[in-house]
Amino acid sequence: MNNFNFIDLFAGIGGIRIPFEKLGGICVFSSEWDKYAQQTYTHNFGEIPAGDITKIDEIDIPDHDILLAGFPCQPFSIIGDKQGFEDTRGTLFFDIVRILKQKQPSAFLLENVKQLLTHDKGQTFAVIQEQLSRLGYTTYHKVLNALDFGLPQKRERIFIIGFREPIAFDFPKPIGAYKPLSEVLEPDEGVEPSLFASERIQRSRREKCKGTPFFPSIWHENKGGNISVLPFSCALRAGASYNYLLVNGIRRPSGRELLRLQGFPEDFEIVGNMMQIRKQTGNSVAIPVVQAIAKKMLKALQERKPMILPEEQLLLFENRINTPANEIKVEFPSTTSEFDVFFSTRGYHHFASVDFWQI
Repeated sequence: MNNFNFIDLFAGIGGIRIPFEKLGGICVFSSEWDKYAQQTYTHNFGEIPAGDITKIDEIDIPDHDILLAGFPCQPFSIIGDKQGFEDTRGTLFFDIVRILKQKQPSAFLLENVKQLLTHDKGQTFAVIQEQLSRLGYTTYHKVLNALDFGLPQKRERIFIIGFREPIAFDFPKPIGAYKPLSEVLEPDEGVEPSLFASERIQRSRREKCKGTPFFPSIWHENKGGNISVLPFSCALRAGASYNYLLVNGIRRPSGRELLRLQGFPEDFEIVGNMMQIRKQTGNSVAIPVVQAIAKKMLKALQERKPMILPEEQLLLFENRINTPANEIKVEFPSTTSEFDVFFSTRGYHHFASVDFWQI
């Protein structure tokens, strides 16, 4: 699919925009309320995003093929207070709904923290699914980890993909390796002195460190004060403690290193001080993950293969394992392409996670 238009909602610094633009898309509208993120967006893309989406009439938004939205995650996150829709930021999802209803794009991509799935015992996600279904969209969702797509950062996020037509979609497969920290970290000599932790903090980290540290590594301090020494970074966070991540236990990551951990291109620049760099990168997305999804979305839109209904899936699975359908029990069905299946063959009971699109 070439020459498609998209809009970029809750755009942040444009992390979701970059891969879709790289794949031939044209951004016809963007929205971001944070003035500092707006400055970075303008600096890198040459356009000023519209402000508060709640004050923008959906009729005034240009027609588009794909809607992109990394809607605010703080109401659902571990670090946040998990108020969900009771938090004003949580209700911003319904602004996505009204825009989808008015503009009816061919597809959308939504991104959030993985805790969205389990928030309020799953009721929040059920509301989201119901709203999208009422609009007539076929949806798929899955939690993907940036570590599985080449980045040395453990960042798990849920992605919700929707299509106006009931077409088949398959999430990208993990590539099975991530870039070593040596390709991300800068030499200590080139890092500004203000990023180095005090001797007291360095000593405290060493005392709490379990086992023998290795290099290069990123030291992570969790909320309980425990230290982990890892060959990758824990998830970048916008509001975290200044010293929660230390490179080799001695200094905080530089701005360029933070951008690399999210997969931003080398010519991308953040406008603002170090606090803004940490906030803006922490609020952004892992670009290689979005790019892998974008490729799959465009392929699905181009091929427009019909979605296989659950009954047809069971029949295909029956033929594949030579087991009667009445002996196959689907456990925890969802709108993703993956199902957990119990089945019986020759008196033995089996369990398998099956990707039906591969049958």
